[in-house]
Amino acid sequence: MIPGIADSGIWSTALAFCERKQAFAILDPQENAGADPSSSPRPMIADLIDRVPKSQNGAIYFPYLLSNDPLTGRTIPRPPSGFVAGIYARTDLNRGVWKAPAGLETTISNTTGVVEWGRMTDARQGILNLKGINCVRAFPGIGSVVYGARTLVSENPAFQQWKYVPVRRITLFIEQTLIRNLGWVVFEPNDQPLWAAIRSSIEGFMLSVFTQGAFQGSTPSLAFQVKCDKSTTTQQDIDNGVVNIIVAFAPLKPTEFVIIKIAQLAGQVQS
Repeated sequence: MIPGIADSGIWSTALAFCERKQAFAILDPQENAGADPSSSPRPMIADLIDRVPKSQNGAIYFPYLLSNDPLTGRTIPRPPSGFVAGIYARTDLNRGVWKAPAGLETTISNTTGVVEWGRMTDARQGILNLKGINCVRAFPGIGSVVYGARTLVSENPAFQQWKYVPVRRITLFIEQTLIRNLGWVVFEPNDQPLWAAIRSSIEGFMLSVFTQGAFQGSTPSLAFQVKCDKSTTTQQDIDNGVVNIIVAFAPLKPTEFVIIKIAQLAGQVQS
């Protein structure tokens, strides 16, 4: 996070860092950005989003939230990134990194609501959601919640596999875990016994994630695959001291829209 920063150059540096480090950036909008033309003369967030660098390793949240200043007791606007990071952490702990950090259960603490010029409606959010702007909004009897889970590349057809925050984050989680736990491979003989040991180690990890409900598919074979054999590692790879591993999995995706069809009975005969 870089709380309160809305600068293209700094955003670009932060996102490049995240791509190198298998990390994820939570970005803030401009404080004065409004939801729609009714907030004029404030700039609209839908127009400002074009200035945000596009990366699958980041997401932006709108708008600012109101919170009490602990020093003065006054209510002041706060950037959403810190609140959202707390929701990420809570969701990871309670459900897992594969669960979208959004929904009615993501009630935000220490806020009295969003700034007036960022108040959300279904119509407003319908437009912003398609542009990859994740909204924080209030619901009666619930409070303020995170109500979006799209990455910065969600509009780009070439990056549709990284459209959703949880899909990208579980991929980063798997990459990080495997990289950190395969250090023992480095000086092992690069042949069949090593490949079998690598497959066994990774399959054990992926199975543990599968049993927690992280993937699509009713069986492990439908949910993930691990390949490490002579089809992935050629003799030239062996000569160069390289072992190649392919891990494929079927991620869960958020259900963003609920469609209800209602049929009314008519012409019933009364007896």
